[in-house]
Amino acid sequence: MHPVIEKVTQRIEERSKAERQAYEQRMAKARREGPHRGALSCGNLAHGFAACDKLEKGQLRSLTKANIGIVTSYNDMLSAHQPYHNYPEQLKQAIRDVGSVAQVAGGVPAMCDGVTQGQPGMELSLLSRDVIAMAAAVGLSHNMFDGGLMLGICDKIVPGLLIAALSFGHLPFIFVPAGPMPSGITNKEKARVRELYAEGKVSKAELLDAEAASYHSAGTCTFYGTANSNQLVVEIMGLQLPGSSFVNPGSVLRDELTRVAGQQVTRLTDLGTEYTPISEIVTAKSIVNGLVGLIATGGSTNHTMHLIAVARAAGYDIDWNDFAELSSVTPLITRIYPNGDADINHFQRAGGMAYLVRTLLDAGLLHEDVKTVAGQGLRRYTQRPELEGDRVVWRDGPTESLDTDVLRSADQPFSSHGGLAVLSGNLGRAVMKTSAIPEGTETITAPAVVFASQHELDRAFRAGELDRDCVVVVRFQGPKAIGMPELHKLTPPLGVLQKRGYKVALVTDGRMSGASGKVPAAIHLTPEAVDGGLIGKIQDGDLITVDAINGKLDVLLNAEELAQRPLASHDLTDSHSGMGRELFAALRNQLSGAESGACAFFND
Repeated sequence: MHPVIEKVTQRIEERSKAERQAYEQRMAKARREGPHRGALSCGNLAHGFAACDKLEKGQLRSLTKANIGIVTSYNDMLSAHQPYHNYPEQLKQAIRDVGSVAQVAGGVPAMCDGVTQGQPGMELSLLSRDVIAMAAAVGLSHNMFDGGLMLGICDKIVPGLLIAALSFGHLPFIFVPAGPMPSGITNKEKARVRELYAEGKVSKAELLDAEAASYHSAGTCTFYGTANSNQLVVEIMGLQLPGSSFVNPGSVLRDELTRVAGQQVTRLTDLGTEYTPISEIVTAKSIVNGLVGLIATGGSTNHTMHLIAVARAAGYDIDWNDFAELSSVTPLITRIYPNGDADINHFQRAGGMAYLVRTLLDAGLLHEDVKTVAGQGLRRYTQRPELEGDRVVWRDGPTESLDTDVLRSADQPFSSHGGLAVLSGNLGRAVMKTSAIPEGTETITAPAVVFASQHELDRAFRAGELDRDCVVVVRFQGPKAIGMPELHKLTPPLGVLQKRGYKVALVTDGRMSGASGKVPAAIHLTPEAVDGGLIGKIQDGDLITVDAINGKLDVLLNAEELAQRPLASHDLTDSHSGMGRELFAALRNQLSGAESGACAFFND
């Protein structure tokens, strides 16, 4: 193992010793009684299998056959989740074929950030992760199940499902993906049209044509945002079948992987032959593997919050210093949009997960000695699934990249360090996705231009008020303020300013997510403005330094002047009602800071 990877892992284990031990004790206690439906009264159990057929009723009464709970996030508005429509029946049949039973335990909401970008509903996006975790827990709480299958792909859905699964950590769970849509127009071309629209050079109809040619069928969006980062991270953590993440929907191979996932989880139950609860898979080593995989591929910055919340659900305490230290020794080995022109389908053809895992393992950057849903050891994930007749088999994946413009070896990377920086200074702490920003833009000192929403910035851009070097500050966007929506509307105008030759950067207590692009963006700034963060004291014209190379984020004021300045206030009433937002006040007020996972379950 690389010594820094080993050191960070040991530090996490030591820091989390008491919390992890308490978690393991809870899981051991939950397991002791065997199949929990055995503890149900006759009335309870009869309710639980009333809708089953005669054979399944007999199997569930016997307590010798596994009952698998399916938690689905299906809806047919969200393109990535539309393929899940038929999954429950496919999985039930596959499980029936091996003599066990499956029931849909429950459904969870699945909103699409792409639909809600720039809209009031986007302010429920981050909150939905915790709602999903709670909804999944309700479904699993019937005490009927010996294992679970989690059907989810996109942004907040997978982290929410994973938090819930870890609460039932004495059970095995397999995450079942549906795959990305085929490639449409290039992400680079889509971004070009967006910037032309921001400048008023193309019509709304032309913009819609470009967007519809990019987002054109069932499956995940093809750029490397949070959805595809989710898939890569959970696979490299051993929670999905090897090579299952990026197989397109509707293919025979996709259907076969779904069948195998359903049957495999029965083997992992306490009634099977290979008992492997999720609490034994998600360990400090597998969490570090997930972090390394994310960093090595320039994945979504949303995971600087999600993985912290997931780790806490498993009894581990990780922080941004862990991300930063791992990033300092993890090479950047992919170029997938927005830090390159390729999309996720190109990555798959270049060698995909099998080659990614192989080169990181060979470089000592991943822990091999971990449990997975496919068995002991991560080396199993250097294999990729192929069809042999109408059945899936796993064969060794490529030993070399099949396209070095997209995927490289760990010893010949695009960069010697990962795509993530942590910035600290008198404004607090923030993260920056550095994998896509052009050389020479990593450091900027310029006057602040302060806004309280992305819509204010858009109006200023259209009025020509930002045609200069500047650090754009967008505040009152944090978790407790308005639920920390993605500020996607900032990307085109800031990109245009950069192309015009101006030095620009962004500082915000909001999110930019997997769509973070070529403009240096210090995001997730904590503490946030409504929580007393000093971003609330910045005034137009203050000089701000954003330095990704040295990890600095400062407003250039002396400590005395900064202390004397009052915190700005902003009326957030319009963001606290309408589109259902009034229902989430209690949850929003409970959210922790960004570095603590922006989570309602775990305090700072």
